[in-house]
Amino acid sequence: MYKIDMLSQAAKVKGQGVLSAYDEQVNLVKEGLKDQFVVTENKWPDADITHYHTVNFRYFLSIPFAKFNGVTVGYVHFLPETVDSSLQLPKVCKAVFYKYLIQFYKSMDHLVTVNPYFIDRLAAYGVDPEKVTYIPNFVCDKQFYPMEKSNKKNLREKYNLDTDKFTVLCVGQLQTRKGIFDFIQIAKEMPHMQFVWAGGFSFGKMTDGYKEIKEVVENPPDNLKFLGIIDRELMNEVYNLGDVMFLPSFEELFPMTILESMNCKIPILLRDIDIYKNILFDFYLRGNNTEEFKNILERLSQDELYYQKACASSWKGHEFYHRDHVLSMWDEFYNQILNETKPVKIKTLLNRFVG
Repeated sequence: MYKIDMLSQAAKVKGQGVLSAYDEQVNLVKEGLKDQFVVTENKWPDADITHYHTVNFRYFLSIPFAKFNGVTVGYVHFLPETVDSSLQLPKVCKAVFYKYLIQFYKSMDHLVTVNPYFIDRLAAYGVDPEKVTYIPNFVCDKQFYPMEKSNKKNLREKYNLDTDKFTVLCVGQLQTRKGIFDFIQIAKEMPHMQFVWAGGFSFGKMTDGYKEIKEVVENPPDNLKFLGIIDRELMNEVYNLGDVMFLPSFEELFPMTILESMNCKIPILLRDIDIYKNILFDFYLRGNNTEEFKNILERLSQDELYYQKACASSWKGHEFYHRDHVLSMWDEFYNQILNETKPVKIKTLLNRFVG
């Protein structure tokens, strides 16, 4: 059996999608490919495949050793532009970190991105597109699933929400790029609905827009509730609080929150940005500005047929990103890179002995 070692320090920062994606991918491979691979976590560097999920400097130093034993894979969870719109860093720190980030990606034998849109973006940084593979995120339907209406009512009481009001939910870090100021503005202009945001400042005061957002969090409109960072074990009930998942982000890769919402069979409303087009197809509703978002939310709350159609589209997305489909992609990917690597490794070892 071959060994895959998963390297990640995502657990050090609560409430971020990288951690959710890591947990889901590791569990998927551990369970689904257990007849082919032994999967370990943070036991480097003696694996046949060393899969880097985060870009810690300690991991960067381990790359030559990992390559000596096998093949390296890097997960592309972000690029300089997504970091730039998420965190406030001094210019010098940004320049150094961005150069390091791209060098980390270039040092990998293979890269995996959750969105094909980013293959060209990586190429613009000088990363060979031939070594980049698209494999989407995955969410377990045993952890995220739709709940009965009676349970939803009890959940709203638990979170001190009106049990009858149309509820607009957003799940994500409190950052400017997530479109939070549009979310706040729409809440103010639609007092007949209630708005809920689950997520917090995962990166503290470094977060872009921290001061302005914190002021609203501490003194929100009457119909807007901030839940803070919620433990992942409780997130299914949070999704089931909402009548719609509304994420007005300006910049994303493939948010886990979208997949988790789809599993719960609630409509998805997103900003109409290019990165979604080749991964979400017609599974979601889209708008470009606050007026369009408001019109869609109003129609969802008033038009039952429109609402049910949006729920069906969301569920269709859940079925498209089914466990078996994503697992087959990981199976093919891991076996392919092993088959490509074995002859090279043997030749290298022979050259060492002969030379």
